[in-house]
Amino acid sequence: MKLISWNVNGLRAALGKGFLDFFNSAGADLFCIQESKMQQGQAEVPTPGYRQFWSSAEKKGYSGTVVFSRKEPKDVLYGIDGKYSDEGRLITLEFEDFFLINSYTPNAQPELKRLAYRMGYEDDLRAYMSGLAKKKSVILCGDLNVAHREIDLKNPAANVGNPGFSDEERDKFSRLLEAGFTDSFRALYPDRTDAYTWWSYRMRARERNVGWRIDYFVVSSDLTERLEDVVIHDEVFGSDHCPLELILK
Repeated sequence: MKLISWNVNGLRAALGKGFLDFFNSAGADLFCIQESKMQQGQAEVPTPGYRQFWSSAEKKGYSGTVVFSRKEPKDVLYGIDGKYSDEGRLITLEFEDFFLINSYTPNAQPELKRLAYRMGYEDDLRAYMSGLAKKKSVILCGDLNVAHREIDLKNPAANVGNPGFSDEERDKFSRLLEAGFTDSFRALYPDRTDAYTWWSYRMRARERNVGWRIDYFVVSSDLTERLEDVVIHDEVFGSDHCPLELILK
């Protein structure tokens, strides 16, 4: 089974930068995007053979998540217990033997001015995932807006305390893993360096590979034996993030 996750930083813009070329060539069973920045119907997104599930923010041109699925899910849920749907933050698809969660985790913002909101989201998501994991396996994907360890960004010392690398955000990610979940990329590649999924548009950061790994597939620990590969498609452009691929046996 192949899953793709990609923060496209505006789907309408990405459509003009080869999004459908990559989508069609990827052949994913499930293709999740974050930061769609649009409502369904604002642009034509032809994906024959896939069902489309959209969660758009009430604010135009902001946030938003979408899942494209080859298979009809048993159920689809938006947000967490009625929360976060106003920003289109999260979609859950239930299948026969697993739950798929597509999350665009809130950015803490400069000077961590939205950290409290972010912390509440983290706690709600962890509790939500733990509850689902009692029923069946869980796969969380998306832009989780945190570099967990120093190995996950190019310049850790210069970014301590910054959004995405604050002690609070890193600790929440650690707590998620301690709750019975696994960072699939690090499970397979514990020591790989210079492996990033996001680069600033400034100062030729992508050209110089000065990046952060903030996009993830986090799986319930019962799925670790099924991990075949996690591929960072840093050769694919069209956004300040690149696609991330999970292959399960």
